[in-house]
Amino acid sequence: MNIIFLTFQNFSYMFGFQKLEVYKKAKQFHIDCKDLLTRIKTTRNVIDQLTRSSSSVPYNIAEGSGKFSKPDRKNYFITARASVFESVAILDGLDAEGKINKNEFAELNDTCDQMSRMLYRMIKNLEG
Repeated sequence: MNIIFLTFQNFSYMFGFQKLEVYKKAKQFHIDCKDLLTRIKTTRNVIDQLTRSSSSVPYNIAEGSGKFSKPDRKNYFITARASVFESVAILDGLDAEGKINKNEFAELNDTCDQMSRMLYRMIKNLEG
């Protein structure tokens, strides 16, 4: 019995969710929020809350993508979208307090709007 082992150099497997545009945006959004939090003065609570809410978006997209049933996937995508809304509320508070640059707030807010719309379509596609 001959056993053949194949070696793939520079081969990198991607999970399906890693190819989703909404996941890519969510991952970058979390990185951008972490970067923002290193540059501003705010409370520990705000830092923890924005870190959790921004990381919840890509985590729930990934976890939902691994579910087999449509209702399960839908629930995770709903949670991801709710975390987008939570992140916006936190960023809005930072903007109101003058702790975030208006342009940076606008960019992050726009990214959240895009993610929200994408997730909404994904959720609606799982209905019925």
